[in-house]
Amino acid sequence: MRVNRVIRCFKHCMKSLSAREIAEFTGGLIEGDAEQVIYKVDRLEEADAGSLAFFANPKYESQLYSSKAAVVLVPSQWQPAQPVSFTIIRTANPYYAFCMVLDRYFNPNEHRSGIEDGASVSPFAKIGEDVYIGHSAYVSDEAEIGEGSKVYPQVYVGKGASIGRNTILYPGVVVYAGCKIGNDCIIHAGTVIGSDGFGFAPIGDGSYAKIPQIGNVIIEDRVEIGANCSIDRATMGSTIIRKGVKLDNLIQVAHNAEIGANTVIAAQTGISGSTKVGSRCMIGGQVGFVGHITVADGTQIGAQSGVQKAITEENQQWIGSPVMPLKEAFKAQVLVRRLPDLQARISELEKKIEQLEKRP
Repeated sequence: MRVNRVIRCFKHCMKSLSAREIAEFTGGLIEGDAEQVIYKVDRLEEADAGSLAFFANPKYESQLYSSKAAVVLVPSQWQPAQPVSFTIIRTANPYYAFCMVLDRYFNPNEHRSGIEDGASVSPFAKIGEDVYIGHSAYVSDEAEIGEGSKVYPQVYVGKGASIGRNTILYPGVVVYAGCKIGNDCIIHAGTVIGSDGFGFAPIGDGSYAKIPQIGNVIIEDRVEIGANCSIDRATMGSTIIRKGVKLDNLIQVAHNAEIGANTVIAAQTGISGSTKVGSRCMIGGQVGFVGHITVADGTQIGAQSGVQKAITEENQQWIGSPVMPLKEAFKAQVLVRRLPDLQARISELEKKIEQLEKRP
């Protein structure tokens, strides 16, 4: 009895939502108990009687039937192959609907505003309304911070840099002088925006002279950049990250590169100088791009690929190093797996030829 009281108290302290509220918020259709209450969100296989979960990928359907979730978001046209015990909410995009619920009701990032003691803000900076600037953050002369933005502790915003509305800079982010970040962006901890591009001129004695990097970085609206990324400023002009781009952790974008709108790039990818990646591209982890090439819109590139020349045809899949079309790469992999057998057959043929040559 005492355990049940503790559980009830714990649930009371958490966010509680009914299936009806979730359906109204996400635009879904309910099948089952509309008053079923959830207190938390979980994956299908870990959900219990107080959980909301989602089902979007058919390969996880077996987990759906064994799930103990209270409410599950499912695709609009999905039909169960077995009986289910939970309340269903049908929606066109259950994953997106789940994200909507997470963001509104379970987001751990509490609202902050005001300038904390220990922050250093230039009197010549322009600070919008409802801005948060944390302890040990530094905002330089002529910098601009837009309305509703959050600058966490130990962030540096250089001279003349501008941050748009409702943008978040997490601890340790560095924004060099003159760089521009748009509205509704998220830059995660340790990322550097506007460090010098890798520009050096060889001189007669075999050493290198540094080429001043006088450009900047422009990041458009709704961009998210992961932790510990480096976006280099242009030698001249701008390095540009277009609207809606999503970058994972540990990504390098070199000087004068450009990434097109709504492109997503996984961790440890490196984009060399002056390369232009198109819109709506999907780039796997540890992909390397040489400099001064273009990559067509809608390109998909598998992990650990090496892109050594321009990709001009849109909406194609590529993989490998050097990169090649996906179907060709699969054929090549089949041949590679057969190489030991082919080598044995060639050796056997060589022996037979040698024996034939020895005959009188």
